[in-house]
Amino acid sequence: MATSYFTPKFFKFLRDLRENNNREWFNDHKSRYEDDVKDPALRFISDFGPHLEKISRHFTADPRPVGGSMFRIYRDVRFSKNKAPYKTAVGIQFRHRAGRDAHAPGFYLHLGPGEIFAAAGLWHPDGPTLKAIRDGLVADPAGWKRIMSGKAFRSGFELGGDSLKRPPKGYDPEHPLIDDLKRKDFIAHTPLTQKVVTDAGLPGRLAGHFRQLAPMVRFLCDAVGVDY
Repeated sequence: MATSYFTPKFFKFLRDLRENNNREWFNDHKSRYEDDVKDPALRFISDFGPHLEKISRHFTADPRPVGGSMFRIYRDVRFSKNKAPYKTAVGIQFRHRAGRDAHAPGFYLHLGPGEIFAAAGLWHPDGPTLKAIRDGLVADPAGWKRIMSGKAFRSGFELGGDSLKRPPKGYDPEHPLIDDLKRKDFIAHTPLTQKVVTDAGLPGRLAGHFRQLAPMVRFLCDAVGVDY
């Protein structure tokens, strides 16, 4: 009988960590982190691999505890005013094989108390990559519009992320896709509930969301010159 990956204990640990975000508390409760958060997430990543393979063989489900699909729990506080040492949500990115970091095309699952969602796309692409995407929009505006207006996308997804206040230099301010050309991120997301992600059927449910986002990811891959 199938069992769930993420249990209420998973979210209970993250809520407790939010209230006690310091190294002493984390070290005292590290076994809870390993048993209730890290190990279930890595098991989910491993088991999700076959589902991802059916969506695209160019994206990876990497269950390595370091350098794999699961983001580190440790925050980089070097340039942040917030010196809390730990993240209070778990991020899982199934990134493109051609990508080396979170800024590559990918599918994503975010698990945090009160903030759970599935997403896909490109977050904070570098300058050349962002230009390639914008050029892709200009080259095929009808293709992008078709994806954004399609039933699969409109069934529950929306684009998010940061945007410029003014049109980017070199692009027509009157272009029909100017709002999208202003984007600095190309991320589509849909909210999920704790009930959904604590259910044993999560892999199939998530794969369904990713299939709905696949046309957008394919467009972005084509724009930046990587295989889908």
